[in-house]
Amino acid sequence: MAKGYWVSVYRTISDPEKLAAYNKLAGPAVQAGGGRLLVRGGGRVVAHDAGIAERTVLIEFDSFEQALAAHESEAYQEALVALSDGVERDFRIVEGID
Repeated sequence: MAKGYWVSVYRTISDPEKLAAYNKLAGPAVQAGGGRLLVRGGGRVVAHDAGIAERTVLIEFDSFEQALAAHESEAYQEALVALSDGVERDFRIVEGID
C-alpha cells in the first residue's frame, strides 16, 4: 500500500501567534492520526524554478487514506480554526509511490 504525505509550504506568515497556536494543536492531532513529521522548518531550503524558500513541512502516513482521515479529524480541524488567516500556505495531500 502506498504511503500518504502532507506537503505544506508557507508562502507568508502574517501572524506568528496563530501559527504557534496551530502548532500546539496540530502536532498531537497529526500523531493521533498516525502521522510522522519528516521535515519542519525553513532554515535550510534551496528553491529552484518557481519554488519558494520558506518554511516547509512534510508529514508521512502509512497510507493515503490515513492522511486524508487525519486531515478531516476533529482534532486537526480545531487546529485549522486556530490557524485561520495567520498564514498563506500551499497544502497538499499526496499519494506516495508504492
